[in-house]
Amino acid sequence: MKRIALVGMPNTGKSTLFNRLTGGTARVANWPGLTVELACSRILLGAQMVQVFDLPGIYDLTGGAEDEQVAQRFLSEASLDAVVLVLNACQLDRQLALALQLKALGAPLVICLNMHDEAKRAGISIDVAALSAALDAPVQLLSAKYGHGLAECKKAIEGIFSQPAQKIDFSHIPHTANSANLHAREKQLFERCVQQAPTLNEGATARLDRLVLHPWLGLPLFILMMLALFQLTYAIGTPLQDLLEAGLTWFKDSALLPATASLPSFWQGIIVSGLFDGVSTVLTFAPIIFLFFCLMSVIEDSGYFARAAFMMDGLMSRMGLDGRGFVMLMMGFGCNVPAIMGTRVIRDHKARLLTMLTIPFSLCSARLQIFLFLSGALFSPTHAPWVVLSLYLASILIAMLTAVLFKAKFKSNEPFALELPPYRLPLLTHIWRRGWGEARDFLRLATTMIVLGVVLVWLLTNFPNPQHSYAAIISDFLAPVLRPIGIESTLSIALIFGFVAKEVVLGALSVITGHEGAALATQLSHTLDPVSAYSFMLFSLIYIPCISAIAAIKKESKSNLYTVFSMTWSLGLAWMVSFVFYQSARLLGF
Repeated sequence: MKRIALVGMPNTGKSTLFNRLTGGTARVANWPGLTVELACSRILLGAQMVQVFDLPGIYDLTGGAEDEQVAQRFLSEASLDAVVLVLNACQLDRQLALALQLKALGAPLVICLNMHDEAKRAGISIDVAALSAALDAPVQLLSAKYGHGLAECKKAIEGIFSQPAQKIDFSHIPHTANSANLHAREKQLFERCVQQAPTLNEGATARLDRLVLHPWLGLPLFILMMLALFQLTYAIGTPLQDLLEAGLTWFKDSALLPATASLPSFWQGIIVSGLFDGVSTVLTFAPIIFLFFCLMSVIEDSGYFARAAFMMDGLMSRMGLDGRGFVMLMMGFGCNVPAIMGTRVIRDHKARLLTMLTIPFSLCSARLQIFLFLSGALFSPTHAPWVVLSLYLASILIAMLTAVLFKAKFKSNEPFALELPPYRLPLLTHIWRRGWGEARDFLRLATTMIVLGVVLVWLLTNFPNPQHSYAAIISDFLAPVLRPIGIESTLSIALIFGFVAKEVVLGALSVITGHEGAALATQLSHTLDPVSAYSFMLFSLIYIPCISAIAAIKKESKSNLYTVFSMTWSLGLAWMVSFVFYQSARLLGF
């Protein structure tokens, strides 16, 4: 089997090309440093079965960041039939050095000049034949976003398969990387093969940046954009959610209940009241998850999040973090696990640890289900989006507070540098893939972890008997701790299973109350007032992250002590914040 690796600097479109070649769903967005692990897939290329690897971004062959070391280690250990170097055609003046390094080390090289459509619009002309001759490697123009030049790229890869596979000899790196004339050679090569206008027009990106990066308007614009995202999610997603809920209710009444009527009460209870009611409550959020991440992908692919990081760097630096930490917090809005892994782009170990300490407070998609449901059940349609937005802002503020408190412990002096990509219009196919990918992962989890969780919750609430169950014993034990923060002790079971996976919380609430969907919302509105509900949401936001996030923290920190410290801090802070909010609200008469 042939083996090829996609190599290039961050944000040059490697993962987009990977998806084009393989039909995969590697995460892509318009900011640098998104890929931090190897992605791998097999394809049939011509008559050859080919294994394709998507490597993390690498600026040169001597970079010290952990994600760069992942790429370097792979290149040094793997026998490759081709290295596909993906370069940004608009930035060849500072990316050709990587091509010179790889060629000097004997890599079997195919060079793809991606984003050729943008280079053409910018008036950049590239002499492909001259560049190919100078590097002694095939060079192809490409627009991976639209698929232009993909067939030619595949042919160039097939053409290099006639050469024997080889490892890159990294013993020559110091000599090559420290060569005094490396950048001089890069400049000469650029001047000989690339032509562009002496001055370029300002363009839409510069005009938009004057507004988006404005020192006074930038942050309010960011908040308004997030609010608009939540408003659209509610406006479009709620009718879809109601439609799905009606369909599930019809299925329960017309098919499931008659089919289980003859079963013993134990099995009917566990199938209907436990499994179906719990899982169906969670499943109604699939349209919301799909829609939210479709809208989020528009913001990500546009290049706006990189601006948000740049805009927030001044504030984040006062807290011991930098703009990359803010990007990781934004990534955590999808899932904390890849955000924690994404800290590999931070070279300083202490800065990484401080960033990892803050990421579990990001309001991930699993928590979003809880907050959308409770805010819709207990607040008016006018107030509900503001409630969710306040929780997003609270997650950022709590992360910043954590950074301020521990910045002396994890002090770092690493400078911040982030390249701002141009604004780009997202493709509908990318939007669909992001939304469907998140919804698919959610549905996959619903058929495994959530099923197991709701069944266990039903067993706890019904054994030894419903009046004196194990759940009641646990609730009574935790009541003195939860009562001061306004959380009903019966909800403690949902919080415990939320430690396994936050998606289980709603299913657990359905099983505990014996209601689903709209009936569950009505039941909770009778047992929780807005203050106690908000306290519950605050606690759910801050307390211990799910098992997967904890495993990621352990893996990335390589420290059991740090992992325990992170969990303890999250749990203690959750109780303190909920206590202050709940008791203050009650003192003020709410």
